[in-house]
Amino acid sequence: MVGTQNKKWWILAVVTLVAFVTNLDATIVVVGLPRMVAGLHITVTLGLWTMTSYIITSTVFLLPAGRWSDVIGRKKIFIGGLMIFMVATTLCGFAPDGDLLLLFRFIQGTGAALSLATATPIIVASFPPQHLGKALGINSTSWVMGSIVGPVAGGILVSTLGWRWIFFVAIPFALIGMIGALIVLSEPPPTRRARTDWGGAGTFGVALVGLLLVLSLGQSWGWGSLRTFSVLAATFVLLVGFMLIEQRTSQPMFDLSLLRHHHYRAGLGVTILYSIGYFATTFLLTIYLQGAVHLSPIDAGLMLVPLSAPQLVMGPLGGILSDRFGPARPVLVGIFLLAVGGFWLGHLSAQFSVWSVILPLLLMSAANGIAWPSLTKAVMSAAPREGTGSASGMFFTFRNVGMALSLTLALVVAEVSLPPAIAAKIYLGTSNLLNPAMQGALIHATNVGFWVFVAFYILALVAAVPLVRPHVPHLLETQERQAGSGGT
Repeated sequence: MVGTQNKKWWILAVVTLVAFVTNLDATIVVVGLPRMVAGLHITVTLGLWTMTSYIITSTVFLLPAGRWSDVIGRKKIFIGGLMIFMVATTLCGFAPDGDLLLLFRFIQGTGAALSLATATPIIVASFPPQHLGKALGINSTSWVMGSIVGPVAGGILVSTLGWRWIFFVAIPFALIGMIGALIVLSEPPPTRRARTDWGGAGTFGVALVGLLLVLSLGQSWGWGSLRTFSVLAATFVLLVGFMLIEQRTSQPMFDLSLLRHHHYRAGLGVTILYSIGYFATTFLLTIYLQGAVHLSPIDAGLMLVPLSAPQLVMGPLGGILSDRFGPARPVLVGIFLLAVGGFWLGHLSAQFSVWSVILPLLLMSAANGIAWPSLTKAVMSAAPREGTGSASGMFFTFRNVGMALSLTLALVVAEVSLPPAIAAKIYLGTSNLLNPAMQGALIHATNVGFWVFVAFYILALVAAVPLVRPHVPHLLETQERQAGSGGT
């Protein structure tokens, strides 16, 4: 029997394990992609879509999952998502062709979304405010561990057992997480009783898929092509329809009333700008390390470890700092240091220097460890507790959209200097050596990419300034209740 005092830490352990395994599965695929493409005899483009599909569905289902957790119950959605993830992961390992693998990856992303959208509300409900930042900081290390273990484990598994084991290896972890969740998670009464907003979910999901299709394929379609314009127009119409549905339904999936909370609204703005600036850092460095200075995929992967390792310490420390000083200061300091690190990386050259990569990555890793747990606390603390599921879904949706935009901007910058096919092969580590002219163009494009992302860090700093204003929890709800009862 788990003691009452220790239960919240067991809950954190289970949620963190699940976050680790879902991120592990996202990162480990990158290493196995070349062997997967060769083994299934599929194109590089379809291979890349096996990664994009995971992001798409994990983004599309975040908002419904947050909503369902408020209506059905967090424990049910968390465990149900984990079961879907585990089954789909098994099917990915046995996939006989690229089309079925793509389908199973879509399903796998759906399961991951259900679990991840409920993870943060579970933590928020389990920890008191004075310990919440520390808990979120510890939970953030799961993503770091996935980023570190994924490439290393993937390289070993692909070289020894084959690419299918990059999926099979996640199954035991998912099973342990599901058993642990059944034991330690309790199921409080659902906070709301309502039917699912299928109209909102449908229009938002299809619109988001359309947006991500354009972001992923716009370069190959042609940004000014009729196909690109048609998909963008359809996406715009769907988004307008989504907003109209959400304003008119009594129980919307996307709780627009949350945007009336000053800190929550500001936090979402910081989240998307922050994610745009940060997510493609590894992509740009992979292009530089493998394409420009010709490191092997294994050596390039080792060079990226400094971006993750320091966060094992800095993540919990960042949470503790946000508990002690409030989240605004760590967010501002962390984003400023990220901008410094990004500007530093924007001066790479053909004369490769290990320290010119490692030192800025160490700085950025420490900065991210300080800023991200604090930003998560700032956003989630600003939302009313009865709506933490919806608030979490919106928060991670903004993060994932920022991730998609980040990768797209990096691709656009790279493909301005190099043909798309060559850029993709460089990313996969399958290209031949570049001639000096193309090498110089690639290095310049990489540097420009980092400078572009510095601009987004600066915008994120500006957007984070309102977080400095003292936040009175649930002040808006109190005023609305008083107004409704005739109080002043």
